[in-house]
Amino acid sequence: MGVFEDLSRFLETRLEEFLKKNPHLELQALDEQLREQEAETLRLIASFQVREKQLQDEILATAQEVQRWHERIQKAKAAGRADLATAAEAREAALLRQGNQLWGQMKGVQERITQSKDLVRQTQQRRQELKEKLKQAEAARAAERATSRAKSAEAAAWSQQPSSPSFSSTASSSAFDPLEQSFQDWETETELEQMKRNMNR
Repeated sequence: MGVFEDLSRFLETRLEEFLKKNPHLELQALDEQLREQEAETLRLIASFQVREKQLQDEILATAQEVQRWHERIQKAKAAGRADLATAAEAREAALLRQGNQLWGQMKGVQERITQSKDLVRQTQQRRQELKEKLKQAEAARAAERATSRAKSAEAAAWSQQPSSPSFSSTASSSAFDPLEQSFQDWETETELEQMKRNMNR
């Protein structure tokens, strides 16, 4: 029953491996794989159920044949036809063996149906778990994007702030003092006029 072994191995190992190695990269692809395998298992169940019905019909027909040959055995014995009775008993025994084989096949098919239904339930449960993981991964990615945007905005805000002046606080306060600026302009003007007078002498 290779298909069930493969599906079971997939359910037991592949899902956990993917979730560990690729927590938010392969989840959707994995969900698709699970969905496809669930659909395939449902198709198998349908085919097994068809086979189960065929076997049930064959078992019923065989049982009717056994009953018919059993009645013939009784008639042959009652008529003193030991030769016919012996042949009829051999036919009845062969039909009983055939019926037992058909019964065994039907039980095997029913077991596969049960296993397949269990597998569908497991797959559906894993898909539900996967949906939760997908939600968590999406929430984590959204949080990462929000954090990244916040950091970018913060960095941009810092880059727009004026850089600290390299001169002392006293000089800094003077540079923005209107009175200080007026005095500096007046002193410069005075010095220029003095230089002009000196040059004219």
